[in-house]
Amino acid sequence: MKSPDLIYLLYATILCFVQVVVTAIGATQQVGLNTLAGNRDNLPALEGWVGRSKRAHANMLENLILFAVLVLLAHVSGKANATTALGATLFFWARLVYAGVYIAGVAWVRTVVWFISVIGLILIASQLL
Repeated sequence: MKSPDLIYLLYATILCFVQVVVTAIGATQQVGLNTLAGNRDNLPALEGWVGRSKRAHANMLENLILFAVLVLLAHVSGKANATTALGATLFFWARLVYAGVYIAGVAWVRTVVWFISVIGLILIASQLL
């Protein structure tokens, strides 16, 4: 049976992909397809929800690397357990909420939700030490 950790790693990867698609759609609306299909040498700054979407995606990429390494280490070392599953669950759902509140522009809630995702990472790491 697949571990919950690996399932949430798949879900987090899908979430990251959805975030890039949402950002690409918004960027197309703001600057146009011709600009995005070009060399992007003088790409204007993305503003409003599209800029926040791009930053949320960049943050997801940074955190997805950490999450993937921790989940894969737990899996290959045989240390995946209920605590790592809880950590993976917290990480994924917090990241899903984070994307929504960041795009909506809810600053302090975004920070709290990000911290919850970090707790998920800490839970997984604690099982590897």
